Amino acid sequence: MEIIGIIHSPFEEIENMPIQPKGASDIEGTVHLNELYVEALKDLNGFSHIYLIYLFHKAKRTSLTVTPFLDTSERGVFATRSPLRPNHIGLSIVQLVKIEGAILTVRGIDVLDKTPLLDIKPYIDNFDSVRNSSSGWMTANIEEVSNKRSDNRFK
Repeated sequence: MEIIGIIHSPFEEIENMPIQPKGASDIEGTVHLNELYVEALKDLNGFSHIYLIYLFHKAKRTSLTVTPFLDTSERGVFATRSPLRPNHIGLSIVQLVKIEGAILTVRGIDVLDKTPLLDIKPYIDNFDSVRNSSSGWMTANIEEVSNKRSDNRFK
């Protein structure tokens, strides 16, 4: 895999970060794409939201089970959004505010500053929105998710 850019955010420490984009709805950041890939941004500005696919570059270990931020029970890592995954890959849906050359301004960023970017994909409601879905063990409401902040459990 190749790093195609770097994500910048106000979050320089893992602790006290929003745990999902819902908790960072007003937080802006930038994506600095390698100049080599600027042409790949053609027509992206028509989308309101994008997926950022990135590396959890500060994750130093892997665990097959973790206790998520919004739970007290240990869960299989594939049933969580924990960075302690075998491949340390993260995913966030963010609002695309603007594109200026190789720099994308985004809102709703819940990513650590200087995170390596692997890919960008457009969010397409007709493809990506799943009606009548279930969220397994996850029972926290939107307010709980929005207010929850990270600690150091996934270092």
